Formats: sequence, C-alpha cells, structure tokens
Amino acid sequence: MLNQALNDHYRCPDGFFDYLLAGPLSADQGYFQFGPNAICYGRSSSGRYSAEPDLLSDTLPDVTDDEGRLVLGFDPSEIIDNLRLERYAKTANAVLGTEFFRRLYYLLRPFTSLSIRKRLQRFHARAWKNQSFPTWPVDTTVEEISQRLFLMSMGAKGMNRVPFVWFWPNGANGCVTMTHDVETRAGRDRCVDLMDVDDAFGIKAAFGLVPEERYTVNASLLDKIAERDFEVMVQDLNHDGRLFDKREEFERRAKIINRYGREYGAAGFRAAVLYRKPEWFDALEFAFDMSVPNVAHLDPQRGGCCTVMPYFIGNVLELPVTTIQDYTLFHILNEPSIDLWKMQIDLVLRKNGFLSFIVHPDYVMEENALPIYEGLLAYLRELAGRVPIWCALPREVDSWWRARSKMSVVKEGNSWRIHGDDTGRAVLAYASNVDGKLRYELASVGEPVTRMLDSDPYSI
Repeated sequence: MLNQALNDHYRCPDGFFDYLLAGPLSADQGYFQFGPNAICYGRSSSGRYSAEPDLLSDTLPDVTDDEGRLVLGFDPSEIIDNLRLERYAKTANAVLGTEFFRRLYYLLRPFTSLSIRKRLQRFHARAWKNQSFPTWPVDTTVEEISQRLFLMSMGAKGMNRVPFVWFWPNGANGCVTMTHDVETRAGRDRCVDLMDVDDAFGIKAAFGLVPEERYTVNASLLDKIAERDFEVMVQDLNHDGRLFDKREEFERRAKIINRYGREYGAAGFRAAVLYRKPEWFDALEFAFDMSVPNVAHLDPQRGGCCTVMPYFIGNVLELPVTTIQDYTLFHILNEPSIDLWKMQIDLVLRKNGFLSFIVHPDYVMEENALPIYEGLLAYLRELAGRVPIWCALPREVDSWWRARSKMSVVKEGNSWRIHGDDTGRAVLAYASNVDGKLRYELASVGEPVTRMLDSDPYSI
C-alpha cells in the first residue's frame, strides 16, 4: 500500500493519506530527491535516478493533485522501507568492503592488543567524513519525507489542521533509552557499579549480555538487574562477528539465542558490533531489536536506517541506535566530551524522536571516561527538567509502540477521539499548516510541541 508507512507513522484518520502513482515504476533502483533535504532510494516512474547519492534529480516538482489525491512518481512506503532496511547500502563495494574488514578483524583479534585493534578500527573509519549519505551526525530522511507528504496531503485536501496520535505517552516531546552492552568479564563485573551510577541520576538502563564464551552469565547477576528494575537483553550468542555469515548457521544460532532469551526473561536482542541483516530477524523470538544504527559511518558495517523513530520489521519492533557509542566517541574520534552527544540529542528531539544510547561498562567505568558519562546523565536529567521527555526502558518503549500501532483516530460528533488499548496515556495531537510549514500541537493544551524551523536544514 502506497500509504502504509505514513499511516503507521502518524495514525491519522482513515483515508487522509491517499496517493496515486504517476505511472509504472522503473525496473531498476537508484537515488533521487524529494525536495531539498530528502534523498530517496528506489524505483521511480520518471526513470530519473542516479547510482550515487549526489547530483540528483528532484521529483518534488512532478507531484500533482488529482481531486484531493497526490499523484507521485514513487511509492512512499517502498522508499521508506528501502531506507529503514538499508537496502540502498547493499552495493557490491559496500558489501565486499564490510565483509573483508570483518573477516580480517576477527581473524587477527585473538592475537592483537587493544591498542592494535583501535588502530585497525581507525583505519577502517578513516574516510568516514567523505560519506555524504546518510547525513552525519543524525539522519532524519524518513521524517523529512513523512512531514513533506503530510503537508502536501493537507494542501491537496484543502485542510489546515489534521488530528493524529501523538508519538509518545502523556505528551512527551521525545524518548530516551540507555543501554549497556557488556562485552568482557571485566564489564560484567562492573555492572552493579554502573547501576549505582545510573540510579544516582534517576536513569534505568538495559544490559546486553553475551550468553556464551565471553564470560559466565550467572543467576545472581540476572537477579540483581531485575531487583533494581533494570532490564536484560541478549547480545548476540558469542560475539564472534559471524552471526550473519550464512542463513543456515544464523538459524541454528538463532534457536540457541531464543532459548537464552527465554531463560533470561529478555524481550530484546542486539547483534554484536551492530552487524545485521534485518531480513533475517524473523528467526528471532524477541519483541524488539536494537541492532540498526541511524547513521553508520563509523561502524564496521556501513549504512543506517535514516530515521529517529521506532519501526516494525515484520513482528519485530526496531529501536534504532540514534547516538554515537561511547567506545567510538572516546577511542575512534578521541572526543573526551559530551558535545557530540548534545548535538545529536538536539537533532533527534527536533523531530520528537527516540534517543538511544550504547554505553559499555567495559570502557565507561575507567577513570577518564566515567566523569564524561556522568556529564551526559546530568545533562539528560537537566534537559528532562525543562522539556517533557520520557525516560524509558526498551521493553516499555516496545509496549507503548505496539499499543500505539493499533490505535486509531475517529470522529465522534464534532470532536476526535483515540480508540484502542492503553489510550489512557495516548494524547491527541494536530498537525497544522502555518505559513507553509508543519507545526504539531497537543490537543489538550494547544501548545506547540515542536519548533517551527525556518532556515535550518531540517525545515520542510
């Protein structure tokens, strides 16, 4: 369905998003633009596209209106899925480069020191600044496409104000989730101390535990995490970097991973080093996954989902990683501050998005790193005191997003109401066209909940 991705994102009244194709879509795929800030990848009816994400043809001027229905030169749901599932990144060079580096790294890893591994990682990431797409340090292409189509749909239907289900419970501007991937025995032994740090700032987190080979996961650790209202996720199987080598081997490992998930009472999964093949997630018996980065210029596997919102991959909810990892910040970029984190926080919240952090007890409890992490927690606490932000565990986000995905906005008399489960926390919002720009308001207070952006690159 042409409108499926937009319906899922906004939960507007039935029939609001209504599209037609301008003509048959091309057999091949490529890059093109939809306005100045949205690079698309996929098929188009015009056949104008590029093999690289630059010097692109813009399809925006080709959009027409057919009695209230937008006539588009592409399938919006297909384009958004191509971004969120990173189909654009599956060129031969990208795949071969990732595969070569991954095999080399894990072949040499047992015989190298941490210092040497850092040099290998920096070498792999050396040209990251030359990558024009996705946009660093946060890519919101999916949101740009969605917002522009929303605005244009209002124009086609002659409407200036349209209701939808607000993104977060109780009218929160955005959501923050902290996760801790535990990679070594030393990291495991620091989990309790890290919980103390988090609790001191009123933040709960999810710990990603590796079930086999790296260290022993004992019942006492699982109990301590649960007793303190933190969360356990399963992180890979043995962290050897080969989970997605072959489908048959992946399915064998997935059965074991699923068993550990049941033993740990874990609702979520993350693949080691953020290696991923989203099309294979159907073998995982988890409610949610947290393996897909928003923009992956500095990760071993390049790509990025280009969105700062959760989204479904089949029955699995993807909670994307939308900020830089502590290890990458400290050891690849050599940035001993929270300045980049603060920049990413601002960009994500401009889109009322999902802030997801990965911080490792293996590294962050070191003398030079801990004060920086505490600075991040202090900043998040201070920010939450000024702006309504929902600080939630991943399982809570999963529960909310699944409930929201089944909600609908229906008209009752002269007013609109949200129908569905868990509507006690749901908030009706309105999107308005104000001087050609999209503005969100909460129905309960009529206050704007996102900035109207005029001259910055994220205006629509």
